[in-house]
Amino acid sequence: MINKETAYKKISELVERFEEQYTSYKKLEYNETLTRRDFIDPFFKALGWDIDNEQGYAEAYREVIHEDRIKVGGATKAPDYSFRVGGGKRLFFVEAKKPSVVIKDDILPAYQVRRYGWSAKLSISIITDFEEFAIYDCTKKPIPTDKASVARVKYITFREYLKEFDFIWDTFSKERVLQGSFDKFILSTANKKGTATVDKEFLQSLDSWRTYLATSISWNNKDLDEDEINFVVQQTIDRIIFLRIAEDRSVEQYGNLQQAIKQGNFYQNLFHQFQQADDKYNSGLFDFKKDKISKSLSIDNKVLKTIINELYYPESPYEFSVLSVEILGSAYEQFLGKVIRIDKAHRAYIEEKPEVRKAGGVYYTPQYVVDYIVQNTVGKLINGKTPKEISNIKIVDPACGSGSFLIGAYQYLLDWHKNYYSDNGKPSKVKKDNPLTPEGNLTTGEKKRILLNNIFGVDIDVNAVEVTKLSLLLKCMEGETQASISHQLKMFNERVLPTLDSNIKDGNSLVETNFYDGQLDFEPQLEKRVKPFSWKNKFEDIFKQGGFDVVIGNPPYVGRSTSFEELEKEYVKTNFTTSEGKYELYQLFIEKSTKIVKPKGAFISLITPQTWLSIIQATKLRKYLLSNFAFDEIVFLGKDVFHAAVDTIIFLLKTGKVTTQINFIEGNTLIENKTLSNDKVIGIESISKTDFIIPITLDNTSSALITKLGKDCVSLDNIGNWSDGVKIVGKAKDFPFQKTKVDESFFPMYSGGDIQRYKLSWSGLYCCRDKQKIIKHNATDIRLRDEDVFNKPKIIIRKTGNKIIASIDEKKYYYEQSLFSFSLNNDSIDLKFILAILNSRVGNYLLKGNSFSKKDTFPQIRLHWLKEFPIKLVSENSLKNKIIELVESIQNLKKEIDKEKLQTKIEQIKSKTDYLEEKVNEAIYKLYNLTEDEIKIVEG
Repeated sequence: MINKETAYKKISELVERFEEQYTSYKKLEYNETLTRRDFIDPFFKALGWDIDNEQGYAEAYREVIHEDRIKVGGATKAPDYSFRVGGGKRLFFVEAKKPSVVIKDDILPAYQVRRYGWSAKLSISIITDFEEFAIYDCTKKPIPTDKASVARVKYITFREYLKEFDFIWDTFSKERVLQGSFDKFILSTANKKGTATVDKEFLQSLDSWRTYLATSISWNNKDLDEDEINFVVQQTIDRIIFLRIAEDRSVEQYGNLQQAIKQGNFYQNLFHQFQQADDKYNSGLFDFKKDKISKSLSIDNKVLKTIINELYYPESPYEFSVLSVEILGSAYEQFLGKVIRIDKAHRAYIEEKPEVRKAGGVYYTPQYVVDYIVQNTVGKLINGKTPKEISNIKIVDPACGSGSFLIGAYQYLLDWHKNYYSDNGKPSKVKKDNPLTPEGNLTTGEKKRILLNNIFGVDIDVNAVEVTKLSLLLKCMEGETQASISHQLKMFNERVLPTLDSNIKDGNSLVETNFYDGQLDFEPQLEKRVKPFSWKNKFEDIFKQGGFDVVIGNPPYVGRSTSFEELEKEYVKTNFTTSEGKYELYQLFIEKSTKIVKPKGAFISLITPQTWLSIIQATKLRKYLLSNFAFDEIVFLGKDVFHAAVDTIIFLLKTGKVTTQINFIEGNTLIENKTLSNDKVIGIESISKTDFIIPITLDNTSSALITKLGKDCVSLDNIGNWSDGVKIVGKAKDFPFQKTKVDESFFPMYSGGDIQRYKLSWSGLYCCRDKQKIIKHNATDIRLRDEDVFNKPKIIIRKTGNKIIASIDEKKYYYEQSLFSFSLNNDSIDLKFILAILNSRVGNYLLKGNSFSKKDTFPQIRLHWLKEFPIKLVSENSLKNKIIELVESIQNLKKEIDKEKLQTKIEQIKSKTDYLEEKVNEAIYKLYNLTEDEIKIVEG
């Protein structure tokens, strides 16, 4: 067992030996291999790493991977060492050099190691010849002309190893890495300013190549329409990238694509390589029976030469041998949100798709979210099963995009099978029919079998379907070499990759072919936009077995599934039992997911906005899910996951049971690469169908409490007057409502956003009260209340929202139609006393029990209920005075917040305000004589 003292002693000996023979080690003939054997290997052994695999793990499970050094065009094809933990998770690369190389100043080694680390999306990597030890920040895009000092975060010579030993041990020893010290070093050292992550940079490259190709193809192939150009551009890019990745993974001869751009017609040379690839891979990517366009394409030589040169060292910053499929998927997800448009001059430009613009962009699901969903669906389902049993499990993503969830599920299954057959990489007796290579990887046949048996997907975008296939095939090809592929072709006469046409399909997951019922004559292009899809016909064998076992994914959130407007609305109304009001797409995907899984023992887990947990227009959806399925957990992720203005959740459903409790997990503090875990649990509560944030439905206990709250009370309508705000009838709203005071007929007016609890913040809006002027500006009419309504102190309340938001206006301003006002007709009552009751938890409990209409598409407070709101009036006493004093204190504190500039002071004031509001609630409970149990009901 290596400890710190032993490591210090061993490194001391290495330093001493290097110093003694320094001159001979610096000679050119002392090569890199000797340096690794004599110094670099012992150095990392001293830090506790199993450099020689003395534990006997299969190659796929080794802590340190040694790469073969293959020189091609002056570039090293793979890093010399890859240090890993946890069964294969890369930590950092080490690039070895001989001592005659001056690491401190030499540009080439620095560019090489940064290129590896950046492409693999690692935070740091190292170059060393033992004499020098340089650590590089790999989050910055490498440029061939960068000086060796660029992005270097630490540089040590061998004479400083002992002085810096605490740092070396704490950062790079295996013992400390497992304790998290390496992660701390990353967070404290890496300067993230100006970084260009590999996935974002690759997206820019994709966009550039797409535009360049599309312009050339459009100009030289004028018979192709926009859709055909989009298709063939996507296919050409995918094919080039596939073959380029195959080269860096040593599956294809390095430089093959470069051979195509040396002479003659470059595209025809390239197309010949595509045809050869079809014979070898059978991936569907090179299927020219389906693709009738590519063969006769004409593309300018200059365009292809530019694109292919940008894929090779030194122009290319990408090292494809370490660029993961997941990173490619991240770039492609954004890529798929855009489409090629061709102008009249046959110039191409890229624009976001309309549905993407409406959604505010494409938001790629972080890998840790994918991993969590896969672990809690696929992981739970396969636990305790055998490979034979697992082969029957069917996993689907109904809106697969670039395939991130399917790749995650496929990787999980590959890892499970690899661990099963190798006992987690440890030497063991070979299991019967063991499908492992001598290196500990699954055979090609086994990887194909798992992919075809278990992984399925659908997307309305045909290009997304092709990208998903590409990603899955690249994942399937990981670990293959030229030798393994040649062996497969010769021994079994079998092409390397499977065809995924039966697994990944193009179509509209939400619209079945019954869309055609009674209406076969559509407007032009309608069917192309709608793309009806029959789940049972397309996956016939799966539905004969009852449906899918797992549905996972991140469905589109907003907009409509197609552009067929009124037809779509009617179709959704007829075919989705949970749709009501203004639905969003993700709500339809939730219901559809429940219709394509097995009735018992299946899992559904999607990431969606959290709004459907509480909004009125999702009431049917909540009731349907609670009545028919078991919620296992709901994870609240907040806005951080997609850096967008939407709070998201992960929910996990299981079929065959009904919800009795839900595990609520707070996940919004997680960071990338950290897996969600149950230490984030807020608490487990028993949830009944009526408790699950479904307004309108009242149980007997709630009904009894509402009756009690109304006892011995007077309704607000009996002690004051209610009124709507200013309403303009007609179109000319820009004149009567102004941000400046045009003349004396304009008066200050509150809008909905000005109203907060216990506080008014006038936003500077004015309203014209001269009816003739307004009518002159094309408005039909203006509805103004009597001056008495506005010219007196009043409580103003927002009409919309799922709780009461009210404040007092003493400036006697006007207010617009999204607000109500209440003014007293009894001088013996204080408005602040009424305000406290309305804003209290009791007020909001009464609101949820009585006010919402079943027809509401958005929570809306009804005036008839406000008029009937029960107020417990009391004569002059200490409780009433205490409530009024508390309200005055809250109002004063709210005013102080506007004056403060320091956030710390603002937070202190808010904390004090929260405390006072809690005191108001306690006083109101006492006012209405609530028991401890009744208070729990109100607060629940």
